[in-house]
Amino acid sequence: MNKIEHIGIAVTNLKAAGNLYEKLLNTTVYKIEDVASEGVKTAFLQTGPNKIELLEASNPDSPIAKFIAKKGEGIHHIAFEVDDIIAEMARLKNEGFVLLSDEPKKGADNKLVCFVHPKSAGGVLVELVQES
Repeated sequence: MNKIEHIGIAVTNLKAAGNLYEKLLNTTVYKIEDVASEGVKTAFLQTGPNKIELLEASNPDSPIAKFIAKKGEGIHHIAFEVDDIIAEMARLKNEGFVLLSDEPKKGADNKLVCFVHPKSAGGVLVELVQES
């Protein structure tokens, strides 16, 4: 794993959260994107090398809607950049981690993604991301 690629934050209102984080980080939302396969709408902000992904549920059955219903708004996941997502998935499986998919999926921000189940990662949802 190369670096933290972004921190994902679950929100109930993407526009309001975008405005809040623009003021907090003194930067602007540079991209808004729908990821229909995950039932989420995302907004990205960047300050220096650090990125924040705001996630709003686009349907009531999405993982973000379920997360917010259970835990409320807040940090949802930490994403790590990898050079070879297939190799990293195989390495993590061999180390005993549980992955939420057998193959990488197309994610937001032109990335291939895979999530590590929080029960096998100390309670933290970890996302692997590779540039497509």
